[in-house]
Amino acid sequence: MWIVFALMAALVSATVVTLSKFGVRNVPPSLAFAVQAVLILIVSWGTVLWQGLLPDIGKIERRDWGFLLAAGVLTAASSLLSFRALSMGDASRVSPLTNVALVFSVALAAIFLKEKITWQVMAGAVLMAGGALLIATAKPAEKVEASKKNGRPETGATIYDATPRA
Repeated sequence: MWIVFALMAALVSATVVTLSKFGVRNVPPSLAFAVQAVLILIVSWGTVLWQGLLPDIGKIERRDWGFLLAAGVLTAASSLLSFRALSMGDASRVSPLTNVALVFSVALAAIFLKEKITWQVMAGAVLMAGGALLIATAKPAEKVEASKKNGRPETGATIYDATPRA
């Protein structure tokens, strides 16, 4: 079941990237992130209340607080950096590069969590990193002008503007 949730998270994340790219077109990246952060707070604490987990906040150990707070600060930093990158680059090139986090996650899990890394995981991480770098360093495709993509001549004339032949 974890695979289903992971794939749903990936789909939602891809949608977030697309929507965020639209959002940062006319809004400074830090302001765009702040708007999203408020909504994240509302949804996350709403979920805690809905699930009845608020009393459990007192049961969190001091060491766990430290890890959770550090992860929260790093999540915010990651989001701010992603928003900045999106404001400067194409979403189709920024997103794969930010998802090289997978490679870093595999390495950090092996080092700090002592997870065993198989050759398949290593090969997959290398392929994903290579693919992300290939996409990120590829020459961007030229944008199609509106006059060319709708099939009309560049003059703006339409078939109705043509002079009829006698």
